[in-house]
Amino acid sequence: MLKKIKKALLSLAASGLLLTGISTWQAAPVAAATANYQQQDLNLDVKAAIAVDADSGQILYAKNATTPRQIASMTKLVTVYLTLQAIKQGKLSWTSTSKPTAAIAKISQNTEYSNVPLTSSRAYTIKDLYRATLIESANGAAMTLAQAVSGDQVTFVKKMRKLLTSWGIKDAKIYNACGLANGNLGSAAYPGVGKDVENEMSATDMAIVCQKLLKDFPEVLQTTSITSATFSSGSTQSQMTNWNWMLKGLSSYYSDLPVDGLKTGMTDKAGACFAGTVKKNGHRIITVVLGAKHANSQDPSRFVQTAKLMHYVYQNYTAVTLKKGSSISGANTVKVPEGKETSSKVVLDKTVTIWAKQGSKLQTSLSKTTVSAPVKNGSKVASYKFSATSGKLPSLSGKTVTAPAVATQDNQEANFFVRLWRSIFGSK
Repeated sequence: MLKKIKKALLSLAASGLLLTGISTWQAAPVAAATANYQQQDLNLDVKAAIAVDADSGQILYAKNATTPRQIASMTKLVTVYLTLQAIKQGKLSWTSTSKPTAAIAKISQNTEYSNVPLTSSRAYTIKDLYRATLIESANGAAMTLAQAVSGDQVTFVKKMRKLLTSWGIKDAKIYNACGLANGNLGSAAYPGVGKDVENEMSATDMAIVCQKLLKDFPEVLQTTSITSATFSSGSTQSQMTNWNWMLKGLSSYYSDLPVDGLKTGMTDKAGACFAGTVKKNGHRIITVVLGAKHANSQDPSRFVQTAKLMHYVYQNYTAVTLKKGSSISGANTVKVPEGKETSSKVVLDKTVTIWAKQGSKLQTSLSKTTVSAPVKNGSKVASYKFSATSGKLPSLSGKTVTAPAVATQDNQEANFFVRLWRSIFGSK
């Protein structure tokens, strides 16, 4: 008789778990815009591309996104990260100075490359070099930053590689701090490799770099959003104009896309590339396009393709933001069989934004529905897992988007006799 009762109770519990363990809601429709890009019709005219949520890393679009390709001057985002890291660690300051070597000065004065002219007889502030690197994409300035951080180019390249590896980027090929082909660096070329080698990363890897930079040093946008500035080299004044033509006031600006970064890149091998970011309707995304057309110096193809991709995301997805501390109906408790209370309430431990295609349903479930006692208030007891009826929600981490679930109150272990009673009547 007891076995039958236990089976019945277990059956009811299982049914309750099935009904309450998953929360589902419909993604609201998004108002149609001028051009409604559907994924099958997007057909980006680039070699590779990706679009992700800047915070969670949720992947919203991908094309050949894991294939390494030449990244040209987008390399400078890694150089900038390491510069900002050195400043944060107190190893450098904005007023610190660095004097370029004769080899770097020679590169900086080559008008075939993007540059501000430097001389080996003068030291430049880190702030001026940093601004020139991001605004003018100055190759000599980026290499001088590398020298300031690590003392020489080879040591800095090793530092770049180590940083990327720490982020899980394992197939990058990095040979210099600026993105030029190795043979264009003269005596500053990386030793032991061919003159035609260039830095390579996949679109996914470049999106990770952008995400890390924006997360750790969001102030970078204060510089990447500058359209023009003056660089002073002694008595010489150089006018710098941002190569990101999607900034307001420049030729590829879109009024409905308030782009404020990040970095362009172009070589013959790489084609035209652009890692961009925009915040619209309160939600920031990162896009990367590699290998766009570059017919001439005035070709806007990389920005046309970027705008197409950004429009696609905002017009075909609904972004749902769940606030830290939110209790998600259907996934707001875990069972605690040995606790004084047999269940504990849980809430989101951080704010998270989930994107779902129009018309699809988002689903939330807990990674664990049963935990051991004791449970402490504020402790992580499980993870919220998110999915959608339209498919998986992959992220840059390689896993589906998740968020921590934490307990809202203490739940001590029940005494021996209570646990014994439950064990007897809860066993099969």
